[in-house]
Amino acid sequence: MSSIESWFLHFINSVYLAMQWPGVIALMAMESACFPLPSEIIMPLAGWMLIKDAGLPITFNLVAGVIGALGCTIGSIVAYWVGAKGGRPFLNKFGKYILITQHDLDRADAWFHKNGDWGIFVSRLMPVVRTFISLPAGIAKMPFVKFLIYTFVGSFIWCTALSFAGYLLGANWEKIRSVMRPFDPVIIGLAVILLGYYIYRHIKHSRTPKES
Repeated sequence: MSSIESWFLHFINSVYLAMQWPGVIALMAMESACFPLPSEIIMPLAGWMLIKDAGLPITFNLVAGVIGALGCTIGSIVAYWVGAKGGRPFLNKFGKYILITQHDLDRADAWFHKNGDWGIFVSRLMPVVRTFISLPAGIAKMPFVKFLIYTFVGSFIWCTALSFAGYLLGANWEKIRSVMRPFDPVIIGLAVILLGYYIYRHIKHSRTPKES
């Protein structure tokens, strides 16, 4: 475990000792509000500390899933409205300076309105992406009720699975993060490639002579 993850571990452990289940809500809300807190530590540690060590039955992991999903939904609402109220006006005014045109915003709007339901759901089942997806959903002003439903359902599955894993592995719950860690650079790498292609496409388009 890296030094950063060790710090997160001690921080989350302290939160659980002080707050118990409200701490799960607070931490998952922060994670979904674009704070880089790893849910792969938050939820398995809850399954171990707050369920197994507390002598609660294994079925209580379903309750943990609901509690974690509630935190995710709260944080996601914050990120969504930051995108809708702040991010969209900012991009409308200054987007051209960072290669984001009105056409790009219109395409993003159309994508989220057409595919946002499954896009949000799948994103909630992916590390890294799940932390930041609410912001572009808000910027694109995805229908809010759909956003809430798919955020909660996807987050419930994710949080329940991680809590169950932490419960079953007990003190060895850190193996979960070891298994999932290799996916982080892959996802980040794909994001960098897509960003590079996006910039290349815009530069190429800007150099293409306009038809008169």
